[in-house]
Amino acid sequence: MEKIIIYTDGSARGNPGPGGYGVVLLAGKHRKELSEAFRRTTNNRMELLAVLRALQALKRSDLPIEIHTDSRYVCDAVSKGWLYNWQRTGFKGKKNSDLWRMLIPYLLSFKPKFHWVKGHNGHPLNERCDVLATQAADNGPFKIDEFFEAEEKALKDSGFFK
Repeated sequence: MEKIIIYTDGSARGNPGPGGYGVVLLAGKHRKELSEAFRRTTNNRMELLAVLRALQALKRSDLPIEIHTDSRYVCDAVSKGWLYNWQRTGFKGKKNSDLWRMLIPYLLSFKPKFHWVKGHNGHPLNERCDVLATQAADNGPFKIDEFFEAEEKALKDSGFFK
């Protein structure tokens, strides 16, 4: 049976710092790679954005979809149902709520199965995503992660944090 296989990875230098994500999408004989860079973000945001951008790139939802990620944060939040508990409580106190809110409709539509893979363990497609993510984080061109930077500024302006 034909299916869509997705590998994702995210990276941030400094965490927070410059970051990027990498995606490899496979469907039959077709392969597509995606990456973007952001001037200031976190590794978890990039891991999450990689999954979001991968699902946004899909044109059809009638095939089974497998997502392979080395992010326990993303994999467990979806697979263990934490995400839907966070949604029920309005994401109160949860980081990255903007990205989670954008991701939910894609999860409901595509119903992907998540698989955790150990990072930096020699899996060629995971390693390729790592290269895409780290090259993006190192080289840009850098976009602005507006939600993160606004949230970070608000915390600094509050006087409670440096």
